[in-house]
Amino acid sequence: MSFTLQGGKRAAATPASDAERQMRVDLAACYRLVALNGWDDLIYTHISAMVPNEPGHFLINPFGLAFDEITASNLVKITLDGTIVGESEYSVNVTGFALHGAVHAARPDAICVMHLHNTDGIAVSIQPHGLLPISQHALRFHERLGYHDYEGLAFSPAEGERLAASLAQHPAMLLRNHGTLTVGRTVAEAYVLMATLCKACEIQLKALAGGAPPHLPSPAVQDKTAVQLEDGGAVEGVLEWPALLRKLDKIDSSYRD
Repeated sequence: MSFTLQGGKRAAATPASDAERQMRVDLAACYRLVALNGWDDLIYTHISAMVPNEPGHFLINPFGLAFDEITASNLVKITLDGTIVGESEYSVNVTGFALHGAVHAARPDAICVMHLHNTDGIAVSIQPHGLLPISQHALRFHERLGYHDYEGLAFSPAEGERLAASLAQHPAMLLRNHGTLTVGRTVAEAYVLMATLCKACEIQLKALAGGAPPHLPSPAVQDKTAVQLEDGGAVEGVLEWPALLRKLDKIDSSYRD
């Protein structure tokens, strides 16, 4: 979150490739799905994606637009230092992108970085034990979830290094007292991982609200299930994404514009 509109530096751009156009459509769809699920937080938080075949270039939301206003064409192309590439009437929240930039720089496989302030995720991040292995959804992240302690609003390069170290090679992370983060080799993968993490957090809060100690699968079952859900490292979201896009198209296809 930032209270200033930033991103004044500009640079020329080359025409968008077909690959960039597809990435823009997928990323705009991801923003719309977040809004549809009620995971957005006014105009704050971000989902970023690397521009195909353009190292060091990323797509991110225009700062000031709601997530249900994001389209393929109004996404802003930006470099790691906050320079806006090409013609755009919008600015970006450079301080907000700093978190994403740190992850993109540390994880070349993180084509998409998704950071949300969704309520259930924040609530579980506050609990000392974090995410418990009490549901099938949670077991997707068994021993595969990073944690990063809250350091305040200001985001420095030094914290970027610490955050990247906290994430390590995990597909997801809980930012203590702050929110959730997932990374994906595609936009679809980052989204599906986030949906799974959000569901796991929601289940945990409801289960613990009953007051009784939760029933946990045995450690052997926890380990086995996590490996099964990882599915040999397959890219997640391949089957789900076309169905999600069809769902969006039935509601409002303007994200493709």
